[in-house]
Amino acid sequence: MRHAAHKAANSSRQSICTSRSLFSATSGAHSAKAVRAVQMAQSNGAMVGLDQAVIDRLNEVAPQTRRALREATRAAERRSHILTSASLAALVGTAATAVALAGPEDIEGSILADADPTTTTQLKRITTDVVSRSQDRTPLSEVNQAVAEAQSGDQQDQESQAAPQPDQAAQDEQPLADTVQVSSEGEWHATGDASQLDVEQMSRSLANNPQVATLMDRDQGALPEGFNPNHATGDSGNAYSFSQCTWWVYVRRHELGLPVGSYMGNGNMWANSARALGYWVDNTPRHVGDIMVFAAGQAGSDAYYGHVAIVEQINPDGSIVTSECGAVMNGKTYSRTYTNPGDFQFIHY
Repeated sequence: MRHAAHKAANSSRQSICTSRSLFSATSGAHSAKAVRAVQMAQSNGAMVGLDQAVIDRLNEVAPQTRRALREATRAAERRSHILTSASLAALVGTAATAVALAGPEDIEGSILADADPTTTTQLKRITTDVVSRSQDRTPLSEVNQAVAEAQSGDQQDQESQAAPQPDQAAQDEQPLADTVQVSSEGEWHATGDASQLDVEQMSRSLANNPQVATLMDRDQGALPEGFNPNHATGDSGNAYSFSQCTWWVYVRRHELGLPVGSYMGNGNMWANSARALGYWVDNTPRHVGDIMVFAAGQAGSDAYYGHVAIVEQINPDGSIVTSECGAVMNGKTYSRTYTNPGDFQFIHY
C-alpha cells in the first residue's frame, strides 16, 4: 500500500511538473520537457478544462522538432519542382500549338526562328571577265574581239534563217569578221530641224499679259529702266459714258487685248493717270493700240476736257492714223491722220 501510494504521489507530482513546464519559461525551445508538454497538449492528456480556441492557439505556437522542420523543407522543395515542371510543360504545349496552327510565313518570325543559324563562309578569289577593282583585268582588245564575234554570230544566225544552210566545209572556209572598234567620236544633234524654230515667238519678258509680253520683246532697247509690266491697270469695267472718246478708247483697248483703266479722268488727264498706275508713257507712237492723249484745246479738242484717241496705223514717214469717237457720233467712230505725233503723249502698256 505504501508503495502504491508512493507511486501515486509520484504520478501526481509528474502531472504538476508537466503543467508547470508547459506554462513556465524554459531554457530551450526543443528541450525534452517542452516536447513532452506539446505532445500531451496535442492529445489533450493533461489539458483538462481548456477551451478549444486556446488549444488551437497552443498548437500553432508550439515549437517543432528538427525532423518536422526537415520534412517541411523537403515538402516545400517537392512542391516547387512540381510547379516548375508544370509551367514548363504548359509553355512547351503553347508553343507547339502555335507552330501547328501558324503558316510557314508566320513561323519565320516566331520564337523558333529567333536563334540565328551558324554559317561558315569561305572567301574565294573572283576570276571573271567583268570589270572589278582587282588586279585581274581583261585587255580591252580582247573584249572588243569578243563583242565582234558575238555580233558576227548573231548576223550569221539571221542569214542562216533567211537562206539555205551551206555545208560544213564551206562554213569552215569563211574568214573571221574584223574586230569592231568602239569609238566615242561623234556629234550631238537636236531632234527635228532647228531651222523650223521661230525665235520671234519666244518671249523674253515676264509680263502676265501675252500681248504686253509680245510688245515688250520688240521694245527691249527702249523700255524705261525698272519698268514693271505687271503694274496695276486700274481696270474694273467700262465706267465711261457711252459714245464719249474715253468710252471708245476703253472698248478698243480691250478688243486689242491691252490694259486700260476705268477711272482715268477727262481726256487731258489720261497721261498723268496712266503714269501714276505704272504705264509706260512718252511722246513716241510705237504700236497699234497706243492711246493718243490731247491736251485741253490741242488739235481742235475740247478746251476743258481735252481728248483721247487710238493709234490704228503708223506710216513709214512717221505720220499716224487714229480711230476716235465723240458724244455727237452716237457710238460711231471716225479716223484722222496726224503728221506731228511728237507733239502728243502716248500711253503704251
